[in-house]
Parts: sequence; structure tokens; C-alpha cells
Amino acid sequence: MAGNDWINSYLEAILDVGPGLDDAKSSLLLRERGRFSPTRYFVDNVIGFDETDLHRSWVKAQATRSPQERNTRLENMCWRIWNLARQKKQLENEEANRAAKRRIEREKGRREAVADMSEDLSEGEKGETISDVSAHGDSHRGRLPRMSSLDAMEAWVNQQKGKKLYIVLISLHGLIRGENMELGRDSDTGGQVKYVVELARALASMPGVYRVDLLTRQVACPEVDWSYGEPVEMLSPHNSEAIQDEIGESSGAYIIRIPFGPKDKYVAKELLWPHIPEFVDGALGHIIQMSKVLGEQLGDGGHPVWPVAIHGHYADAGDSAARLSGALNVPMLFTGHSLGRDKLEQLLRQGRLTKDEINATYKIMRRIEAEELSLDSSEVVITSTRQEIDEQWRLYDGFDPVLEKKLRARIRRNVSCYGRFMPRMVVIPPGMEFNHIVPHDGDMDGEAEGGEDHQPSPDPPIWAEIMRFFTNPRKPMILALARPDPKKNLTTLVKAFGECRPLRELANLTLIMGNRENIDEMSSTSASMLLSIIKLIDKYDLYGQVAYPKHHKQSEVPDIYRLAAKTKGVFINPAFIEPFGLTLIEAAAHGLPMVATKNGGPVDIHRVLDNGLLIDPHDQQSIADALLKLVADKQLWAKCRANGLRNIHLFSWTEHCKTYLSRIASCKPRHPGWLKNDNDDDENSESDSPSDSLRDMQDISLNLKFSIDSEDRNSKLENAVLSYSKGVGKNTPRTVSGDKMEQPKFPAIRRRTHVFVIAIDADNIGSLFENVQKIFEAVENEKSDGSIGFILATSLQMAQVHSFLVSKGVNPSVFDAYICNSGADLYYSSSHSEDNPFVFDLYYHSHIEYRWGGEGLRKTLVKWASSIIDKKAENKNEEHVVTEDEEVSTNYCYAFNVHKPALVPPVKELRKLMRIQALRCHVIYCQNGKKINVIPVSASRSQALRYLYLRWGMDLSKVVVFIGESGDTDYEGFLGGVQKSIVLKGIGGSTTNPLHANRVYPLSDVTPTESTNTLHTAEEFSAADIRASLEKLGVLKA
Repeated sequence: MAGNDWINSYLEAILDVGPGLDDAKSSLLLRERGRFSPTRYFVDNVIGFDETDLHRSWVKAQATRSPQERNTRLENMCWRIWNLARQKKQLENEEANRAAKRRIEREKGRREAVADMSEDLSEGEKGETISDVSAHGDSHRGRLPRMSSLDAMEAWVNQQKGKKLYIVLISLHGLIRGENMELGRDSDTGGQVKYVVELARALASMPGVYRVDLLTRQVACPEVDWSYGEPVEMLSPHNSEAIQDEIGESSGAYIIRIPFGPKDKYVAKELLWPHIPEFVDGALGHIIQMSKVLGEQLGDGGHPVWPVAIHGHYADAGDSAARLSGALNVPMLFTGHSLGRDKLEQLLRQGRLTKDEINATYKIMRRIEAEELSLDSSEVVITSTRQEIDEQWRLYDGFDPVLEKKLRARIRRNVSCYGRFMPRMVVIPPGMEFNHIVPHDGDMDGEAEGGEDHQPSPDPPIWAEIMRFFTNPRKPMILALARPDPKKNLTTLVKAFGECRPLRELANLTLIMGNRENIDEMSSTSASMLLSIIKLIDKYDLYGQVAYPKHHKQSEVPDIYRLAAKTKGVFINPAFIEPFGLTLIEAAAHGLPMVATKNGGPVDIHRVLDNGLLIDPHDQQSIADALLKLVADKQLWAKCRANGLRNIHLFSWTEHCKTYLSRIASCKPRHPGWLKNDNDDDENSESDSPSDSLRDMQDISLNLKFSIDSEDRNSKLENAVLSYSKGVGKNTPRTVSGDKMEQPKFPAIRRRTHVFVIAIDADNIGSLFENVQKIFEAVENEKSDGSIGFILATSLQMAQVHSFLVSKGVNPSVFDAYICNSGADLYYSSSHSEDNPFVFDLYYHSHIEYRWGGEGLRKTLVKWASSIIDKKAENKNEEHVVTEDEEVSTNYCYAFNVHKPALVPPVKELRKLMRIQALRCHVIYCQNGKKINVIPVSASRSQALRYLYLRWGMDLSKVVVFIGESGDTDYEGFLGGVQKSIVLKGIGGSTTNPLHANRVYPLSDVTPTESTNTLHTAEEFSAADIRASLEKLGVLKA
């Protein structure tokens, strides 16, 4: 104990067990220091951990009759407490160090960003601050008028006439259906499920909105209801008289269930990460098909009606929405619901698990990266409260409130932001449907409404289920509705109620804690909490005063609120922190005053409704005093009730959707670029194309024309390709050689039965093509008859690839398409003219250029590269570790050579640096760390395949991807998805190579383990082994 005298008095005090201890046999630490409650004081106040094990040890020690054994047990407890206290101190220091490091990185990045923008804003130019945004998401100067009258509503409706919006919502985890939601069934099926369903319903009822699709996972297994396996479910509107301009064949709100992940199995959200690409591919197919259907129904000349926005809910859906938004080139919205960095901080603060253990349990690092990607891709981030922005989102590399304010001010003044972008944070509280709610005006002695001629309606069954617990059911009811989770702080509520005699005499307490059959069958955390509550009820002898029913239906929750209001009771939410607090709004709509935590969303709700009191959830006396004040003071109770009912319309779904749609309208419209100039109807286009009205390839792309008369034809061709991809030929007139009818109307990939994508990442181009030849040899017959096409997906530049092909005498037309520069450029081959070997897809660049930082990004990257120095270099010419490769760099790919890979920071550090400076890009370390490619954030090799599906109808389920055991840092994009994959063992090294050693999250977190679409070859594979794998996958016939 030397050096820890500060805790000695605590340890001595906890060992005070009163009479019965043999002082003569006590150790020096077992001196009595007076009587007090050791368990509460040490566990709650000194240690700060919920150490239930310690409590059990204390109880066991107290029950031990032998003084010597008791003495031993208590001394052991001393050391445990001392160790816990030391651990707490260590955790506090680690947390302080993390915060200091984050602050230094943020300030440095902010300084560099401001310096790059060449001017700092004066006070008069700084514009509105973050706090200027009200609790309802609108700035004070730009707020839309509230719909406080029928005239205002009608005027707004008239403004929306003629719009036919298609909106896509995504919520992947949990069990989602329109009716009889099983909220609380598990940790994944909670408030988010109800929110997204109600949002879909409400949006579909708004004027100007034609269709809303809520995409989720299809779950068809015996352990869940059959309804979760239905592919489509139409959501009936709550208000059948909702305003609609036109009811069409496909209009309304729908739940669309996409099959992905383990078949016949319902899994937790943490296990869905490897299957996200499969969902994206399935969702992309649905959206393309639905866009075509809506285009035909709405008479838009057959042009597809693309989603006006794709809205992801939670990190997994945010990751999916980012990929879909990039694939379709449409705006993205994001709602986090709860955030990974905040949860990680809380778990680290508790000290029970290490960071690695936390990640193994919650896949927390994958979740955080998905949230960072959502920030990169989103136009708007919707939050429920100001606290979520101020205390949670500011933890992320991709969002800085101070820099966001500067960028917003520059945008208002039409001043360049030098390639920097920040999503707009908007507070829009969740809505509620109030039309069916009639606040209860009676009391327990009789109904206020109705007369003698009206027969009173029978009491709902749940009333009897609750009131059977009470000795006097007429007393005001204090109602808490929360699952038995330590964060909900229900034990403190029961203690506050049990220790306040006046409160117990005036009121009853009702705890609605989900549904249960048997406590032993509950999760360990929930069971422990429930047992603690039952023990407290027994300790304070609260029988007849506390109700905790085992069962209730979701449809009975309004009846529970009505019962509390009928008894003139109070609703309480004592959670340590509440992200929003939808139950507070529900309670207010039923006429219940509230007592709520001062941490989080309830502050915003209280500011608007003014219908109760806020409390410190850690202060037991504060909880008791607030409840007693509202229950005892009838005038205050009536005032809070009236305020809540008067202001509750501000949280209606109509208000929510109006603000929501106004935010969508503020986003710059985006859709596939080749449709912008598409005015010609093509009678000869194939009917199964995702875009039947696509123009001739010669009309939408530029054939690169080369001379074959010169002796140095190869070098001239290479230089021409390089010059064009660098943007020199952007304004060059389109050239066509030969008769137009001789040129193919569509790329060859549209005619293929299967498409083989070769995405092998090798150290050099020579070893890459050695494996290409093996693949060609494996399918020689199919290759000759044209049933199989090939795409090369590589980090190399087009000129490099072409130069090698020519040097080996390989015709470039063996590949139907080339995805080059890690996905920044896309070319098609043309076999009709030796002068025109490639067709460059110009519209691909317009498709991926969203948030591309351009020259501002390049300058920042060059500055970063110059800062990476080898201090041990023998001369100055060798000290630069990273240098810009100007010859290979293009307008949409900034390339850098890495001379000493071991000295370069891992890819996660460069991504972090770019995000801190509000530069949105996709950083890729390639060629075994010898090259760095920086491309647009929505671009990648795997995303290019989805572009080909969208553009030309290339069926992704007919695609076979060949990859090595490892590869570039974008390697994981080819893992999963609906395509089939063959992993060539021994190629690309292993997953432990230096490129993947310092990942943000382990590669295993995103690798499907049970996929039947992926096969591995033998270590020393041959062409025959490759063919055998293809036959096993069903691609080739045996």
C-alpha cells in the first residue's frame, strides 16, 4: 500500500463490520472508523464501477461467522478495491491523453486548412454559429413558417404540386414490419425500427412524394415470424385522408426486404458487416428496376425516375447508402441514431474490456469507419438533438464545428473552399402521429367526457394487469418505460422512490421494462438489472406500491400513458444520457408532465414543450424532489400538462417531414450523367437494358485516334492515352473514324454470358499477366466463342497497361473494359479499328467527381509527401520518402511513388489527415506499398463494376472476380457481393502483409466466412485448377 495513502482511510472504513469482529486478530487495516454504508459509498463513489462481484463478496463476508475467515475475505476485498481505484485513475489518464491528442490533431488540421484557403474570415464574415440552428433544425433567419393554420398548410401543399419524388430509406438490422412491431425483442429491434417505419409512412403521405422504399434485410428462418421473409410489404397510412396529389399504381410507402447474409438465420448487427456488399448489389438492382417502372408510370418519356435522396440509418445502413449514392450518383442523407466513437469512449471509461476486446465483441472500429465514410458522402446529417452534434459528432475526424462554420461562411460569400467539404448538420426531432390520441380529461373517480346516455367504454386489459400490483391504485402513477439496462438508471429511480416517504405516500411507481418469460432466459445484463430492482423493492418493502408487469403489447403502450394521465401521474426518464427521448413526446401527447435527465435530447424537448422538470440522473435526491414537486403541486401539474398539449404539434410528423423535404430540396440534384443530354429515343436498344434510351457509344464517348504510320507508334499511343486521361483532350472535338454503322452500339460486355474481372494486385505488371494467361488458358474455348468477356481492374495507368500488352503482342481487345488508376478511369476496348483501340468513358468522371478536392487536395497531398523524411538518409536526394508521380497522375487520380514503404505512415493515418482538413477522398496504398493513389471518395474498382451494371446492364451475379490472397488497401471491396470470387492462393502475399497490418479494423471483420460464392485455389495452382473452381461455382459445365 506504500504510495497509496490516499486510499488507506477508505480501505479501513470499508472493513468496519461492527460488533462481532475480533479486534485482537485484526490486521492493522481492520481498525474501526465508525459506521456507514460501505457498498454504496465505495462502489458508487470511490471506484465508479458497477462491480456487482464486489458487492457479492461483501455480502458473503458479512454472513461469515468465523472472524478469521471474515478477516481474510475483507483483506482480499481491500486489494481488489485498491486495484480497481488504480485502474480507474489509469483510465482517466488514458482518456485525458486521447482527448489531448485529438485536440492537437484537430487544431493542426484546422490551421493548415485555413492557411491553404489563403485567408481567414473576419468576425463580421464568420456568419451564423453552430448554435444558430434551432432545436427544430432550421436556422432562425431561414426558418420555414410553422403550419399553425389550415391556410398555411394549404399554401405549402400548393407549392409541392407537380413533384413526384422517390425517396429510399435504409435500415438493415433488427426485425422490421409495419404492424405489431416486436420492439424490445432484442437489442437490435428497438426505437430505430419504429422511427424508420413511421418516417416512411409520414413521408409517403406528404404532397409531392410519390413513393418511399424502406430497404431492410429479408429474414426467413423458423426463429422469427414468417412476415419478416416477405419480399414486399405495403405500409398503410395512419391517416387515410392524407393529402396526395395522385395515387398511382406504385405510389405509397413500402418495406422492401433484400436477401443478404447467412441464409435461414437471424443474426446480430455486429455480424452483418461482411455482407454489406451483397445488400448493396441487391438494393442497386431494386432501385434501378423501380426507377424504370416509375419512369413508365409517371409518363416521363420512359426516363428512369431516380431517387431524390438515399437516407441511411445507423452505421451499417450509412455504409450501404454511401456505396449506393456513389453507384447511382444521387444525394445521400444520414442519421446515426447512436454513434460508435461515443460508445467506444464509454466502454473504455468503464475499464472492463480492452480496446481489442471491445472490437471483437462490437466490431466497433468497422462501425466507426462506416460513420466516417457516411460523413464523407452525406449532403446532410440529421440528428435528433443539439447534444449529438456538440458532444458526439465532434469526436469524428470528418466533422469539425469550427471549420464547418468557416466553410459555410465562404460558401455564402461564393468564395472558394479549395476542395474542402463538410456535411450540413441539421437537428430534426423525430415526429409522432397525434391524430389518434385523445388526452384523458377524467380521473380515477369518473370520466369527464360523455353524459348519462353514453355507456363508458371498458378499461383496457393492461390497466388491470398494472393495477393488480397496487394496494391503492387511485394514487398518482409515476411511469417509467425503458428496458432493464444499466444506462437507463432504473435502480436509482427505485432507490429515490423507496427512500422518500412523502413520495411513497402520495404516489405509486410503474416500471414497464419490456417483455419477459423467465428471468433466467434473459441476457445476463438485463437479468442482473431486473434482479437488482426486485431486491430493492424487497429492501424498501415497496410491495403494493411498485408495478413491474411481465408482458405488454406495443399497441397497449398508449393505454399505459392514458392510465398514468388518468391518475394525474408523471412520466420519468432518468437515463444517465438519452440521445433523444421519444417516449417523453409520446407521454406529453397523452397529457403527462415529465421528469427527465438533463443529459441529451430531453433538454431540447423541455425547451420546446416546457412541460416538466429536468434532473441530474446521478443525484438521487434531485429525482425524488422533482417527482414529489409535480405530484404534490396540482397547479404546477396542470400547467405542465397544458404546456405539453399546447406545444406538442411542433413534434408532429408533418412538421418533421416538411423540414426533411426542405433539406432535400436544398441539395444539388444529381443523377447518372449520361442521361442529362439524352433526348433521343432509340428503337434498337435492348429491352433488358437498365437504361433503354442510352445513346450510341460514339455519341457519348471519345474514340482516341492514333497514327500507325510512325515507327514509334507504341510510344505515341502511350503518350496520347496518358495526355487524354490527364485532361488535355477534354475540349477536343469528338472524332469518329469510318462508317458509324460499323461501330458497336454497346460495349461487348453487354453480350457476354459471364464476365471475368481480373483484380489481381501484383508487385509488377509482369507477374500480373502471368496469372492472366493462366485464366485465359482455363477458359480457352469459351473465350473463343465470345460467351465470356474480361475486365482488367488495376491500380496501373492505362498507358502502362497498353505498353505492356503491345510489348507482349497481346491484342488490347482481349479485355472488354479496363478499370485503371484504382477505379479513377474507365476505358472500353474497340476491335473495329486499329486506330481506335480504346473508348474513354467521359461520363464516368462526372459520375464519380462528387466532392473531389481537385487542385486544393493535390497541394495538400504534395505538402504531406514532402513532410515524410528519412532522417537517416546519406544525402538529401534520398531523404524524400514519398514523391509525386506527375507522369502518371491524372485529373481524378493523384499518384505518388513510395521509395521506402517501411517509413510511410499507414493508410489510416493519411485518410485521417485528409478528413480532419475536410478533404474527401479515397486513399489507396497499392503495388505492395510502392504506390499511393488518391481518387474521388465515391470511386473504387468495385464501385466501377456497379457503374457498369447501371450503365450497360452487366449482370453482377454473372460476374466472376479473380483476386489474390491479399492486395491493395481497396482489396476488401471485392470480398462479398452477389458476384462469385476465386481467390488465387500465393498471389499478393497474405493478409498479414504490411499494407494490411495497420488497418482501422481487421480484414476478418469484413470477410464472409460462410459464402458459397467464394472458392480458394491450391497454393501452386494451374489453369486446370482454375477451371475446376469455375465448374464448382457453376460458371462452367463440367
